[in-house]
Amino acid sequence: MRRPLMAVEVAGDSMLPALRPGDRLLVRPGARIGAGDIVIARHPLQPGRLIVKRVTHRAGDGWWLESDNQRASGRQDSWDFGAVPDRFILGRAVVRYWPSISASAFSRRRVR
Repeated sequence: MRRPLMAVEVAGDSMLPALRPGDRLLVRPGARIGAGDIVIARHPLQPGRLIVKRVTHRAGDGWWLESDNQRASGRQDSWDFGAVPDRFILGRAVVRYWPSISASAFSRRRVR
C-alpha cells in the first residue's frame, strides 16, 4: 500500500535554478531513489530541520546529497555533513505544483 504524498515548501536558494524559494513540492515517501533525484531529508546534524537536495550517489549506508547551487549563502549538504543515512530520507520529490506544475527538474536520470 502506498503512503500518501507529502507537501513541502522550498526555503532558500541552494537548489537554484531547479527550485526557487516558495516552490511547493509533492513528495512520495518510501519511493526508490537514485542519482539525479531530488529528495527531502532530515538534516543529519539538526534532525528537526528538513532539507531538499539532489542525490548524487550511494555512499556506504547512506546517500550523498548535494545542493544544485553550491554558492548559495548558508548552503549545507553532504560536503559539510557526509552521507545521509537511509532513515533520514523522507521521500523523493515527484512534482512541483506551485507556482506551476513541473516534473522536469526532479530527475537527471537518463530514460531510454
